[in-house]
Amino acid sequence: MHTNDLHGTLTPERAERLAARRPGVDLYFDSGDSILTGNLGVPLRPEPVWPLLAQLDCTASVPGNRESHPVAAALRAKLAGTTHPILCGNMRLKDGERPFPGTLTLEVNGLRIGLAAAMIEMVTPRMKTQLASAYLWDPALPCLRELGEELRPKVDLLIALTHIGYRRDVELAKEGPFDVILGGHSHTILTEPERVGKTWICQGGSHGRFVGIYRWEDGELTGGLEPL
Repeated sequence: MHTNDLHGTLTPERAERLAARRPGVDLYFDSGDSILTGNLGVPLRPEPVWPLLAQLDCTASVPGNRESHPVAAALRAKLAGTTHPILCGNMRLKDGERPFPGTLTLEVNGLRIGLAAAMIEMVTPRMKTQLASAYLWDPALPCLRELGEELRPKVDLLIALTHIGYRRDVELAKEGPFDVILGGHSHTILTEPERVGKTWICQGGSHGRFVGIYRWEDGELTGGLEPL
């Protein structure tokens, strides 16, 4: 199960509709921009999406631009209340320390699954704004390819969890080692998984209108978007 770009629209009612689907799926991933607070905003109280994702037993997510912030205290405020793993391989402090892991490995029904995650670059070393930012972002595509190549020999199914937009997902699919890309950021509606080379790309629009329900079997990804 996959969602992206909820933008604070995961209401208890929508969460109930997702919960009805959750027992029939093994994993649930979210591709970022799930909170309401904007890029440079700071929430005054914990974002209500996090306890709802906890109730849905979210397997992992990648931050979107809404979940990021150049100030460390503000980033912590945005993520306060999260209980699931947050993955992002291309975000780092200036001393090189990374606030999130870039990968995650799981085993489901004997299938070894690897995840590599990255988001859109918010502040890079070439930007003047880097002087006021606690964090820097490395280029997403090289990061994803490197992480994916490290995981590839160890897993049966390799997934990229991204918040970089459809166009760059296509670029990653053409050159990267991934079987599936679960994307976000561009609000692209792919009613069914789109195959680019050997890679399947999935993205479900925005604002909680759809949920993606997919099945992986023998190298094929089937399923698609369902209205919420």
